[in-house]
Amino acid sequence: QVQLQESGGGSVQPGGSLRLSCAVSVIDISQNYMGWFRQAPEKEREGVATISPSGKLYYDTSVKGRFTISRDIAKNTVHLQMNSLEAADTAMYYCAATTIVYGNRWLSPGSFGTWGQGTQVTVSS
Repeated sequence: QVQLQESGGGSVQPGGSLRLSCAVSVIDISQNYMGWFRQAPEKEREGVATISPSGKLYYDTSVKGRFTISRDIAKNTVHLQMNSLEAADTAMYYCAATTIVYGNRWLSPGSFGTWGQGTQVTVSS
């Protein structure tokens, strides 16, 4: 059974940094689109960043320049480095995988079928 296990969440002050990790089993992350998504209370889940099988990167405009998605193929793990965190970044963060993305829906939750359980990120002073 495919498993995506997120880790690295926590509480941090505005301006701080966190690095999320997503350990993946069974599937090969180099053959999948791997994405990070987030969902704040009473809000819809939204795409944050995606890395394609070829290594192409996609970011939501709200995090571009602050967040970096990367992957360690040897460890089958995907990371999300988050810098200059803001209160608006507070959410549950999810890792997800899909083998194909139609059109330009690289950041659409509907494009992804396999999800982790999430890790909480709280940015507060």
